[in-house]
Amino acid sequence: MSRPRPEPIQQVKQRRDAALAALVQSVPYIQFLGVTFDRRGNELTGQLNYHDTLIGNPRLPALHGGATAAFLEITAMITLNWSVLWERVENGQLDPEDMARGNLPRQPKTIDFSVDYLRSGLPRDAYARARVWRSGRRYASVHVEAWQDDKEKLLAQATGHFLMAQAED
Repeated sequence: MSRPRPEPIQQVKQRRDAALAALVQSVPYIQFLGVTFDRRGNELTGQLNYHDTLIGNPRLPALHGGATAAFLEITAMITLNWSVLWERVENGQLDPEDMARGNLPRQPKTIDFSVDYLRSGLPRDAYARARVWRSGRRYASVHVEAWQDDKEKLLAQATGHFLMAQAED
């Protein structure tokens, strides 16, 4: 009995990257803020790419709290959606080209999102990673942390609760 030959790793990586790109492109606000995502396996790191329009207080200068909160929420939602889609992308059940044409699963809806601002954001890039604490059919809980230069010195952290999209939605 012979096993089927595995796909070449380059094809797997291309499928993963195309699926993530389609997911990120489906939310225009992500492009507006200049957020990008780096994927390592199934782990995502969000990057808020600095530009002057993100400054809320020009005297300090410090990143706007709303931009920081939006970055955290975007990272939480994309990570949550990616965790749900990961297995379907891996099994080839979800076609990235079909996703790029707009055939995407619906985004989870925010129930609540609580942000803890821990220090002023400096005028430079920020990074964030989210962990899905609980994900069921109807509800998910996600924790996200953001930093700039040193991952041990958090800029902000947040916890969000999300209503998962249902098949009939």
